[in-house]
Amino acid sequence: MNSLAPHSKFSESATTFRTLVESRRAARQFTAETVPEAIIRDCLELATLAPSSCNLQPWSFQVVRDPACLQQLQSVCLGQSAAKAPLIIAVLARTDAWEQACADVLKLWPEPAVPRVIDQFYKRAAPYQYNQGWMGWRGFIKRQMVRLLGYKRPIMRTPNSLAQMQLWAVKSTALAAQNLMLAFQSHGYSTCPMEGFDVKRLHKVLPLSKGAIPIMLLAVGMPGERAIRNPRLRFPLGQNVTWH
Repeated sequence: MNSLAPHSKFSESATTFRTLVESRRAARQFTAETVPEAIIRDCLELATLAPSSCNLQPWSFQVVRDPACLQQLQSVCLGQSAAKAPLIIAVLARTDAWEQACADVLKLWPEPAVPRVIDQFYKRAAPYQYNQGWMGWRGFIKRQMVRLLGYKRPIMRTPNSLAQMQLWAVKSTALAAQNLMLAFQSHGYSTCPMEGFDVKRLHKVLPLSKGAIPIMLLAVGMPGERAIRNPRLRFPLGQNVTWH
């Protein structure tokens, strides 16, 4: 859909969304009840509706339901109780997928003809911006150009290094991860985004590409007893918000 909801529905939609967001908590305990594949697919589809830089969608997900693999991930997750969930989804940011993504945008464009400006952007501008070259040599040259050109006018300054490419991919993937958690919450399933895990050992359990950055291991399932162990705490809004 390209249209916004009618203004009269905003109040109802906002209430529903607030209820959904407020109900999401990181669950630490899950039952053994499995998550139906249809629900998993629906939630993954909603995750991929997240916005991404240049619509290059630099995310990937590995869905783990196999009991033996789940058992291995418990050790990778340092024995966290949440890691005993019946479903774990590895959320990955891909720095190595931009070139294929540029081609896919043109290949899968949802209209009979790709607009010329779109065609030129994904064939020229995007490859120039995201190609950092072997060991980042292109990025080094671009950084020098940015320093010179940036004196006279505002310009796009990033990503112009391998490190900036990681940040680029992580930012978009984090948006998709939030969509994914809220999608499961809307179906009545709890989640726990786990960042405490051994990345090196994760590579031994799951077939991760060299350019994949594990953002989180998302535990999913029906909440068990004492799933929520502490009251919610958030800092006062005024502590982190500046108005101009």
